[in-house]
Amino acid sequence: MTKGLVIVESPAKAKTIQKYLGKGYTVEASLGHVKDLPKSNLGVDVENDFETEYIVIPGKEKVLIKLKKLALSADMIFLAPDPDREGEAIAAHLAEELGGDNFNGKKRKRKKGEADGAERVRRVTFNEITQRAVRDAFEHPRAACARSPGRVPGLAAVMGQSASRALSGSSANCGATADRRARA
Repeated sequence: MTKGLVIVESPAKAKTIQKYLGKGYTVEASLGHVKDLPKSNLGVDVENDFETEYIVIPGKEKVLIKLKKLALSADMIFLAPDPDREGEAIAAHLAEELGGDNFNGKKRKRKKGEADGAERVRRVTFNEITQRAVRDAFEHPRAACARSPGRVPGLAAVMGQSASRALSGSSANCGATADRRARA
């Protein structure tokens, strides 16, 4: 059993951080976001206090399956995406997916005195990838929050998703407009 599963955003960071932490830790990459608002609808329930609905991004199922499998054999799970809003959203979604003792029907056996699901998942942040900064972060992990304060509120998501969809069809015109302005 590994001491801890560490999840970062990129494979390059995973390789470097693995060297700093050494044996006992398994460092894996989430490859960015694992969940997003659905494309088929707004993903926000305007009738229920703008509650958001996130789904696993198509193509990220294999990443989540691998992370869940590794989480089953880890004593602790450390979420280490970047310390920005996007990283907080990634960490929140990973905490939601990995936060319990029961992943897809597979019950994880806990050792006597071991932390339960939510207590096993911790958030670590560092602003630089140096041995000192990474080790300092692991000395002071905080609780991982499935409902991150950095997450976009439902109303803002409605506005952003609507604007994004309206503009996505006209992105080809944006370049032409910029070219005309540059020539003028």
